Amino acid sequence: MSRTDQADLSQAEIVRYSRHLIMPEVGMDGQRKLKQASVLLIGAGGLGSPLALYLAAAGVGRLGLVDLDVVDESNLQRQILHSTEMVGHSKLTSARSRIEALNPFVQVETYETRLTSENALEILPSYDVVIDGTDNFQTRYLTNDACILLGKPYIYGSIFRFEGQASVFGMDDGPCYRCLYPEPPPPGLMPSCAEGGVLGVLPGMIGLIQATEAIKVIIGQGQLLVGRLLLFDALHMRFREATIRKSPHCPVCGPTPTITHLIDYDQFCSRGPQQDVLAAEERVLPTTLAQEIREGRSLVLIDVREPHEWQICHLPQARLLPQGSLISHLHELEKQTDIVVYCRSGVRSAKAMRLLKDAGFRHVRNLEGGILRWAQEIDPQMPTY
Repeated sequence: MSRTDQADLSQAEIVRYSRHLIMPEVGMDGQRKLKQASVLLIGAGGLGSPLALYLAAAGVGRLGLVDLDVVDESNLQRQILHSTEMVGHSKLTSARSRIEALNPFVQVETYETRLTSENALEILPSYDVVIDGTDNFQTRYLTNDACILLGKPYIYGSIFRFEGQASVFGMDDGPCYRCLYPEPPPPGLMPSCAEGGVLGVLPGMIGLIQATEAIKVIIGQGQLLVGRLLLFDALHMRFREATIRKSPHCPVCGPTPTITHLIDYDQFCSRGPQQDVLAAEERVLPTTLAQEIREGRSLVLIDVREPHEWQICHLPQARLLPQGSLISHLHELEKQTDIVVYCRSGVRSAKAMRLLKDAGFRHVRNLEGGILRWAQEIDPQMPTY
């Protein structure tokens, strides 16, 4: 074989990929396609970990990674791309080191940024396949729209608690993500994995399904998850499928699209508290609350998290009234009482505060940043999650 052809496989690569080469569906031609291919991974976290590792191991020639986060200790329960020694370091630095150690034949390109409407059309065009490994709606819709505008396959995956989904969008005559979910959900409606939790092995399962679909797209083999939404329930170990039809009214891939340029969806981010919509008198900073407690101010602290979260940590003298059952306990509270509600980060407690206000409670405030911010600013010894 000619050594001038970049698609040719070296002797070392032939040995490395030999279990692929003896499969007629892959063979030398398929492995060359993998070597020539470029895949962009948006997110180097739970889903990005198995994606990066297995696509690199499979011999994808060029991997791009987009991420702005640093490795946190709470990531390590599921983000197997990173190690304990990388806590506090950039996820991209950690990912590059791990991928290059796994397969030196893979070219790694990193983009330490958040994907936005301004940079998406600069980053995506040079990649053959785009894979979503994020956990927020604004990036998901942005990625879908960019892929449709650029004509790129978009491999979708999402995870929450024990459940995951996967599909392939943006293929010829196939649907896109907006055919399934035309518009983003209202702010704060859908909790993130940070709020609701995720089984540590679940992103491994969904990420491997995404990686499998990416390889099939590249080598042109098998039946893709086009027009099909694969649903996985880890708790009951069940797979189901739902049909997704290409919508004639889709605003981005329909015959008369109304979305012809990219926009950002920051207002739909469900990762953080929606405290920008709260009035100043409806919020209380941890430092202010701590001072009020020290001064002996008469307060009722209500924790609206779940009992299993309460067991991890809670504020002294707080009362546990989970958000879902709060309405049934309203008769136990005095309407003139000074009430402070809190949750993990401020999202659920903001909703609880609204419920109390609507029920006639006048003096209700939401702990800004929730118990996480309390731990950061007031009690660094408090366990966080």
